[in-house]
Amino acid sequence: LSVAAAEDPVVMSKIRQNLREKHARHIADLRAYYDSEIQSLKQQLESSHRTASSEDLKEINQSLADRCDQLDAALNEASARIKALENQNNLLEKQVADWRERFYALSDSSKVLQERIEEMRSTHKEKDNTISRLKSRLRELEEAFEKAYKLSDNKNTRLQEENRMFQNLLGEYESLGKEHERVKDTLNTTENKLLDANTEISDLKRTVLKLEAQLKQVEHENALKLRH
Repeated sequence: LSVAAAEDPVVMSKIRQNLREKHARHIADLRAYYDSEIQSLKQQLESSHRTASSEDLKEINQSLADRCDQLDAALNEASARIKALENQNNLLEKQVADWRERFYALSDSSKVLQERIEEMRSTHKEKDNTISRLKSRLRELEEAFEKAYKLSDNKNTRLQEENRMFQNLLGEYESLGKEHERVKDTLNTTENKLLDANTEISDLKRTVLKLEAQLKQVEHENALKLRH
């Protein structure tokens, strides 16, 4: 079984159906074999009735009865073993299904985290562009301020207004810088969570592969027991 096959419920359903059909065929073959043995023994018994003495018939009857008991015991033991293996197969299938559900849940969480990281990266890029524009505007204002200062000392009102605009812009720049740092911290935290989720997903994949190997071993043991 591959990971892709284990993740496909249709494939798993077909596998379970094939196993049930195989078990049914094996049981039917066993019953047919034992019925044939019993029928043959009955024919031998009937034939011996016609040719053997009373003491011989008793001995043959006892031998045939013992053989029938042995065959019945073997059939019961084989049926019990098949039932136990089927129960073990069902338990392993449930475990695989539980691990698969956890794997799907973690995969969904990983996708959500990845989408959030992409959104935060996009926002971070937009803020970087805004900061770059503000830096460019700040340089322009600085140049304008220097030019205005050199042109005339009588333009104090204009200089004060530009200075106020400069201070406001500087405050906005500092605020965006702090927001930028917070976004970077949040992005790092989210990436760490994504890394943990990917690690757990890898562990779950290994566990699923181990369970599939156990299931395959049990099926192999089942086939060997049935052939025996």
